[in-house]
Amino acid sequence: MPVAILRHTLPRPEEMHPTPERPIRLVARDLLASQTLEPHSHPWGQVTYAPSGMLQVIAEGTVWFVPPLRAIWIPPQITHEVRVLETSQLRVLHIHASRSPFSGPDCLVLEVSALLRELVAGLGQLDQAGQREDHLAAVIMDELQAAQPLPIRLPMPHDKRLRSLCEMLLADPASSTTLEEFAQQVGASSRTLARLFEQDLGMRFGSWRQQMRLARATPLIASGLPLAQVAAELGYTSQSAFSAMFKKTLGKSPSAFFRQK
Repeated sequence: MPVAILRHTLPRPEEMHPTPERPIRLVARDLLASQTLEPHSHPWGQVTYAPSGMLQVIAEGTVWFVPPLRAIWIPPQITHEVRVLETSQLRVLHIHASRSPFSGPDCLVLEVSALLRELVAGLGQLDQAGQREDHLAAVIMDELQAAQPLPIRLPMPHDKRLRSLCEMLLADPASSTTLEEFAQQVGASSRTLARLFEQDLGMRFGSWRQQMRLARATPLIASGLPLAQVAAELGYTSQSAFSAMFKKTLGKSPSAFFRQK
């Protein structure tokens, strides 16, 4: 399926840029599956969120999967790319650099509370500055600062051959293709690829594939997909095999982990 790339040379009205007087501005787009917002950056931070659909965000050499119950905070000046995995309602909060809700330089995945969801929807109904926008922006900032960051991130390699391999796995997480078979496709020996995984990512091929599947699984579970279907989509032979991997990695079964959240 061809990928539609939305370039950031498209007009972006100056009035939608955040300012000290209007520190939070909402940009809303409805995007189709397989569309991509090509790599770009800007002087303000942003919270990327989709009340419906599924996004894949790439920044700082890392991949995140973003379902409706999550958002990703991207600090100012960080180059990032957004891929649409399912038809999505993209809602982006542009936040002036002077009002960044987080002090660190890293991207963060955040849980989206019911209140934050409604606040974003309310902000989208306003078409001019005023006291109501000020009040909504203030509460949005409070909710962002209170949001629980989630520690799941998937590192991406710098080596082109290794990156090509990882991109193929991202496109087909259920793939059982071996390292030897991938070697024939990317133009490097399996021994070279194994060494590159250790050098570039600090882990073995099997560990990266498992971490990739875990990163893909958690938003699927959070969106309400049955565990048996999640396990099947990720290439596990049974729900129990998937649950065992999940518990070994995160210390809790999927049901216990998300009940706690």
